[in-house]
Amino acid sequence: MKKLSLIVAGVAALAAASVAQAGTLEDVRAKGFVQCGVSQGLPGFSNPDDQGNWAGIDVDLCRAVAAAVFGDANAVKYTPLSAKQRFTALSSGEIDILSRNTTWTMTRDTQLGLNFAGVNYYDGQGMMVPTALGVNSATELDGANICTNTGTTTELNITDYFRANGMSFNLVAFEKADEVVAAYDAGRCDVYTTDRSGLAAQRTKLTNPDDHKVLPEIISKEPLGPVVRQGDDQWFNIVRWSLNAMINAEEMGITSANINKLTYNDKTPAEARFIGTEGKFGEELGLANDWAYKIISQVGNYAESYDRNVGPNTPLKLDRGVNALWSQGGILYAAPIR
Repeated sequence: MKKLSLIVAGVAALAAASVAQAGTLEDVRAKGFVQCGVSQGLPGFSNPDDQGNWAGIDVDLCRAVAAAVFGDANAVKYTPLSAKQRFTALSSGEIDILSRNTTWTMTRDTQLGLNFAGVNYYDGQGMMVPTALGVNSATELDGANICTNTGTTTELNITDYFRANGMSFNLVAFEKADEVVAAYDAGRCDVYTTDRSGLAAQRTKLTNPDDHKVLPEIISKEPLGPVVRQGDDQWFNIVRWSLNAMINAEEMGITSANINKLTYNDKTPAEARFIGTEGKFGEELGLANDWAYKIISQVGNYAESYDRNVGPNTPLKLDRGVNALWSQGGILYAAPIR
């Protein structure tokens, strides 16, 4: 089985390299939109409304890339993917970007022919239980039935945690996220485990959300971010710097509400570089020099995206925590445009 897995990974890597060599930016421009791989519906990250309009932090990253490339944040089409499908869809060229609450790991970075372009949400795996279970710590879950998704890092993480703590468990895994939610909600398992942000999102789908709580233990590091194919540095740079632009804009105090003032008011050198009136940073990406201006004016900076999708005033009610800027007690940090 191990040998077969390596063969499959090698084939996927070759396919990714072949597609990447075609030039993703040229392909995207030729078809007129960015094809973005997203979840099958995770509130706050990538989720469609009743009219089929997608929204979320991961969706905003795709919209930022579209704004940078086309000057139109709406030039995106979305492909809902299960955890099991996502890497194959990217490697085969079915999608241009995978922006689907995906954890950056060494295996994924080295064996699948893919590159992570950055981190747009720092997370960690947690566990949710019904309050009626009377459990206050994950160390009290010996023998529990645990629901999660197949094809994710959660399966290995939960196995490692229970083994390290000398406990047994029964894993109940499903391919689709909504299947996991339904099974947990129906009482088929005692525990639902995934990223803590995912627990906050999926909790909103439960019949009685207030009857469930997330346990205090965080059992893993889950740096989530956008993924592209290896072998196309230009496209990799466009995606990476689209994310960096949103983070840098927050640090500089540039928002969708005030960025237009920078086009005619006195500007600092950093602001001039950011909006494209100084330097040729857009040209170096193969884009117009006002690429970052287009992102912020249409999508907003990182804080704007966070607050409207997952922040304290949303159903997820997530504080910034480690996702705050490095200058505000978090670890969010982007390389400078200079």
